[in-house]
Amino acid sequence: MGGREAWERTRFVFWNFMGSRRLWWDKRIGDLRLESGNRVVLVNLNTHEGRAFEKGQEILEPSLRKSSLEKAYAAFINDSYWMFMPYKLRDPGVHLADLGEGKTQAGRAAEVLELTFDGVGLTPKNRYQVLVGKQSGLVEQWDFYQDRDDKVPRLSTPWNGWKRFGHILLCTDHGDGRDWEIAVSDDLPRSVFESPGPVRAP
Repeated sequence: MGGREAWERTRFVFWNFMGSRRLWWDKRIGDLRLESGNRVVLVNLNTHEGRAFEKGQEILEPSLRKSSLEKAYAAFINDSYWMFMPYKLRDPGVHLADLGEGKTQAGRAAEVLELTFDGVGLTPKNRYQVLVGKQSGLVEQWDFYQDRDDKVPRLSTPWNGWKRFGHILLCTDHGDGRDWEIAVSDDLPRSVFESPGPVRAP
């Protein structure tokens, strides 16, 4: 997929999560712009500080602003895992187990990894089985278990259509038929993260 160095060199990533949210992320400093419907949230993921706007008007009421920032952070945690999970397999607090050989729903031979979590993320009781294609060497499917003790996954989706963006490979097909409009760049104007004004997708 490019390796750790390529991942660290990647600066700005944009994607449209399942057609419901558009996200611009500055990996280096943690700034996020999230657009969902009429709402625009500009927040730093490290400090959780930021601003929120509804139909262009800033949300100034403290509890509503805080809620908007928290929801944007939670959405990022979810949406970014769909995008970048293979780069996060060795994050602190992630436990990997080798479950041996298996097959994807498409019938391809795969190595099966199991992910559990130790007090990290917003849903630490989740469990995943990640199927890495024996021929491709890339993730080709994941099975999501809402609770680590569940016997049946809540969902299973493919990881197909791997393409190069900048220095890294990213999955472009999770079986939902949508264009995630993925883009990676080395430079974006600061206004993307500082102004609620309209921004065109890269």
